[in-house]
Amino acid sequence: MKRAAIYVRVSTLDQNPETQLHELRQFAVQRALQIVGEYTDHGFSGTRARRPGLDRLMADAQHRRFDVVMVWAFDRMARSVRHFLEVLDELNHLNIEFVSFRESVDTSGPLGRAMVIIVGAIAELERNLIVERVKAGMRRARLEGRQIGRSRLDVNWAEIVSDRRSGMSLTQVAKKHGVSRASVCRLMKVNSVPSADVSTAVLSAPQFQ
Repeated sequence: MKRAAIYVRVSTLDQNPETQLHELRQFAVQRALQIVGEYTDHGFSGTRARRPGLDRLMADAQHRRFDVVMVWAFDRMARSVRHFLEVLDELNHLNIEFVSFRESVDTSGPLGRAMVIIVGAIAELERNLIVERVKAGMRRARLEGRQIGRSRLDVNWAEIVSDRRSGMSLTQVAKKHGVSRASVCRLMKVNSVPSADVSTAVLSAPQFQ
């Protein structure tokens, strides 16, 4: 019976990797694979090449602790074709098979490896197109004069500077005007000028959010 390692990844902390794990465990049973290790990266983007779970997986691969690596989908392992192929090349060099549940592809044969490369390239192209569409939408919004991000706070910045210089604490000023302590700090740095010039400095200060 071949030994299998499961690798799962979720991008945000509020996502649960148990869904991927459950399906991969059942898949391993169907293929008569013995699961000897499970590696999880919780709250890590696939664009990051270095991840704790993936690093442990590759370190154990070097010690030949399993014969097959199973993932729920290609993009769980990596988002770029280059990094994806680097991982596959290393696993192939170690004679370790790679199996993807969603794409129903493994690298046990030449056809499987060709499919991995093709699907990985398509996945990266799709991601790049999504990023470009988002950027295009933001450019269009700016040209039309629409607000991007949070609305500017309707507060009296000159009064905030005056209150802070009068001796009020950061917390007191922040609570009084309904802004964050960090906003007060940034505003005071911008307005680090003599008191007589406060009005001029506030007018030239950026709008904080």
